[in-house]
Amino acid sequence: MRKIKYILCILCLVPLVGFASGPEMKLDRAPIRPNDKLSLQRGAHAFVNYCLTCHSAEYMRYNRLRDIGLSESQIRDNLIFTGQKVGELMTVAMTKKEASQWFGVAPPDLSVIARSRGPDWLYTYLRKFYRDESTATGWNNLLFDKVAMPHVLFELQGVQSVTVKTADDGHGGEQEIKELEVEKPGTLSKAEYDSYVADLVNFLVYVGEPAAAKRVQLGIIVMLFLFVLLGLTYALKKEYWKDIH
Repeated sequence: MRKIKYILCILCLVPLVGFASGPEMKLDRAPIRPNDKLSLQRGAHAFVNYCLTCHSAEYMRYNRLRDIGLSESQIRDNLIFTGQKVGELMTVAMTKKEASQWFGVAPPDLSVIARSRGPDWLYTYLRKFYRDESTATGWNNLLFDKVAMPHVLFELQGVQSVTVKTADDGHGGEQEIKELEVEKPGTLSKAEYDSYVADLVNFLVYVGEPAAAKRVQLGIIVMLFLFVLLGLTYALKKEYWKDIH
């Protein structure tokens, strides 16, 4: 009986814990297109130009990009700038020790970041940077407060600033709502930048599981085969039992 009382007390406190934690930011839906090879190629180009300087993808080889429609010569001429060979892993020259000294923390490997964080999180994160002079890098992020990473895509997106407004929280109190405003436009429009980020996230999803599209196709073929086999098995059963009463 005493255990039941303890369980009831814990269940009563759960809503209070959720209320105390405050509302979480709603994630924007990432337009992932795993079979769009042009999107994946654009995402690969964005990754090697803006991410691979600090972040590695050490479980991915350059020659695996042939799966998204690139030839070895295209990979070598357009995506490799460090003298590496097409068959090598997508690593960076900077060591973790050097990265920790320069940035305070080593930038994480991005091989499975889309699987750990989720594509919606990445898509939202890369579009929520704003200028914040109180941080070491001069940048902050609405989704990841006090983020150590600078906004490497700011030339494309532009410079955003944050404004804080108050609104009714539905419980008789007030809550702060942070909104972003473009302070200085970038080289891309909002729609173009969102599309650019979508291609980058699409590529990171591919890197996390390169065989995903083929696995889905194979699964569909197997299911169709099993349905056909089921029909043949049922017909054989009827033929076998038709003279047995």
